[in-house]
Amino acid sequence: MTVSEALALVRAVHIDAGASPAVMVAAERLAADLSAEILRETTGVEKQTPGVFQIPPPEPNGVAGDAPAVFVRLDEDGAGLLAATTPSLLYGGVVNLLSRLGGDAVDRYRSGRRMAVAFDWQRSLFDFVLTQEGRIQYGRDPAAYVECLAARGFTHIEVNGLAASHGFETGPPGETYPMFYTYGPALDQFVSSRLNVGLYPAEWLAANLANLKSNAALAVKFGLVPGLFCLEPRSVPDEFFARYPMLRGARVDHPFRSFKPRYNLTVAHPAVQAHYVEMVERLLAEVPELGFLSIWTNDSGAGFEYTKSLYVGRNGGPYLIREWNEDTEIAQVAGENVVRFLRVLRDAGRSQNSAFRVLTRMEPFYGEHETVWAGLEDGLEVEAASLVGRGWEMPYAHPRYPDSTAVNPGTVYQNRFDPRECDLMADLETRGVRADFYFAAGPHAIFAPLLGVPYPRLTGRRLQMLHANGVRNVAHIGGTSPPNIVPFDPNHEMVAAVQFDPELDVDRETERMAIRWAGSELAPALLEAWTAAEEAIFAYPNVVPLYSMYGFVWYRLWVRPFVPNIEAIPDVERAYYEDYMCTTPHNPNNVDLSRDVLFQLTTPESCRENLERFDAHVWVPMNHAIELLEMQCEEATRSLGARNVICDQQIRLRALRCWFRTQRSVAAWVVGVHGFLEARNAGDQRTMAECRALLRDMMTREIANSEELLELVASGVEFMATTAQQETPLIHGRNLDALLRKRIALMQGHLEDEPFIDVSYIQRRAAQVLGQ
Repeated sequence: MTVSEALALVRAVHIDAGASPAVMVAAERLAADLSAEILRETTGVEKQTPGVFQIPPPEPNGVAGDAPAVFVRLDEDGAGLLAATTPSLLYGGVVNLLSRLGGDAVDRYRSGRRMAVAFDWQRSLFDFVLTQEGRIQYGRDPAAYVECLAARGFTHIEVNGLAASHGFETGPPGETYPMFYTYGPALDQFVSSRLNVGLYPAEWLAANLANLKSNAALAVKFGLVPGLFCLEPRSVPDEFFARYPMLRGARVDHPFRSFKPRYNLTVAHPAVQAHYVEMVERLLAEVPELGFLSIWTNDSGAGFEYTKSLYVGRNGGPYLIREWNEDTEIAQVAGENVVRFLRVLRDAGRSQNSAFRVLTRMEPFYGEHETVWAGLEDGLEVEAASLVGRGWEMPYAHPRYPDSTAVNPGTVYQNRFDPRECDLMADLETRGVRADFYFAAGPHAIFAPLLGVPYPRLTGRRLQMLHANGVRNVAHIGGTSPPNIVPFDPNHEMVAAVQFDPELDVDRETERMAIRWAGSELAPALLEAWTAAEEAIFAYPNVVPLYSMYGFVWYRLWVRPFVPNIEAIPDVERAYYEDYMCTTPHNPNNVDLSRDVLFQLTTPESCRENLERFDAHVWVPMNHAIELLEMQCEEATRSLGARNVICDQQIRLRALRCWFRTQRSVAAWVVGVHGFLEARNAGDQRTMAECRALLRDMMTREIANSEELLELVASGVEFMATTAQQETPLIHGRNLDALLRKRIALMQGHLEDEPFIDVSYIQRRAAQVLGQ
């Protein structure tokens, strides 16, 4: 007899009369799937009654063993029990029982089976859908989203998103800097203290707090632990310093992206520390279940005084040290200030929740690394893609191209585990500290703005690699995709499978997933398509890591025309996309795809090599995957219905191919335009002609690519994140089709333009803005 056959005999799901919400939703899911009734009766003992399945309250010691686990007992007569060590594993444990264990022999569960999960913590971080850019996403359903996280084995979730699409921060005309205040909202966007009361309108704080509490209530309902993700210490409005000029801290804005200076509070001052304590305590008074606070800093209007990586250099208030001291002395004092502030936050949280954790990433502290690292302790912890790297260094090479370190952190391209990570983890564990390692197989960190790009085996193998090396806490950057618009998400189905069976056979699980969705006849084509797509994904050379994530949207790579001389297009004709770019009027990215502010994103030499890699390794498997599914779409629609996995995955893979083509076009643009200008300076007519031919070919391909994107937009499959609200630099609107047509027309009209980039663009455009 199988588990499914035994479960079919269940007629009632038994829970205690006063069961918690987590037990209740788990029981409701089980009862709904089994067409059973729910019995509420507190007995305090386990009963083995035929046809009755029990879900007792979670107890840390109720399941034998030290690690978090789920325990299942089931008899041939339908008598059963599912218990978990924590509420966060109950709903996922039930879904796992129903969706993955049904084919097992019931004999395995007659005496009970304890199943330790892969990760103690699976946390959403920079949660695209719930709290960050995607909180205005078309088709968003927060309740369905949180249920999806619980079903997939997540245990913790961030909940502090703004209620509005834009932040309270404003700036001078033409400045995009306020956009950065819409994500990672600071503590002072939800509650005030006696120090800053009245600084923000009461209705603004109330709306944001209500949104936080609504998200937290969903989390608690499904047994998840809610928490916070903040950019801190963040700048405050100038009005604050009119009251308290002596509390001015560091200047924290990006001097190229901002048109006015922003300052935060000097966290070295006791009054400021008390302000933060009061805000944390007020938040926990509103939501006592809050269990963690993740701090990102030295970016987006936030930063610590005198730390080396502040955008405008070491600076700050008068209470720490003067900037003319020796660098090593400044680094020591600045690092100690960071640790002291994080301890203040932790202690404030622990005054109401003894398990409260404060986490930070180490990258911004490359100048203070040793001091901050030494200060990590119980409840004051670290999150990272790698503990080995210093600063923004990524100590992992591309798995296909060992000469390239263009690896987006936490993605499947980070497919090995440096032994030094284990040594550093061991160092932390002696102090009672666990590191949360980044993982990303969804929105935000790679392939943005695409949704549901399938690579289940690569996903499973990276998770198993982390588990095998002793990682117990995982932070999923971006969270997952909205289940109502991504009905087939093989990556996060694999996340769930590995969480509840870390030693599973990834290939076998992928096959089971394909059969469950496509049926036995169509599953082989789906499996082969996934295999080919994963080969293409692994071969992707990652031309510009920034363009592989949110930068693809920021710089409007799908709607801006790739022409040899961008300034040959009149300003008025470029406004349709430039108005929504994350750019200033004098940002060189406006006219040069290889640059952003003062960063050199890529070089002609690197792009030339990446063009060869694209053409040699990406297109054959990518095209094969799509062709396989195209051949099966008609049959799939006939046998599975209009919304079926074959046609869905075919559209998403076509969208990925379009995305790859645009990445290749970036490389071709850089090679062609910069190569032409270099050849012209050298008087090399032959190379000039070759570069113009390369650009003409690139534009012709990109026009065809835009035409295919128009077909995909019309397909009805939501293959990318968009908003039906106001378009922002963080997300596309629903008018992508209209913008693509403008793009096509502009490229067609400028096919023969001579390549040109004004080397004095930054200074010239700044002067034009100033009216000089």
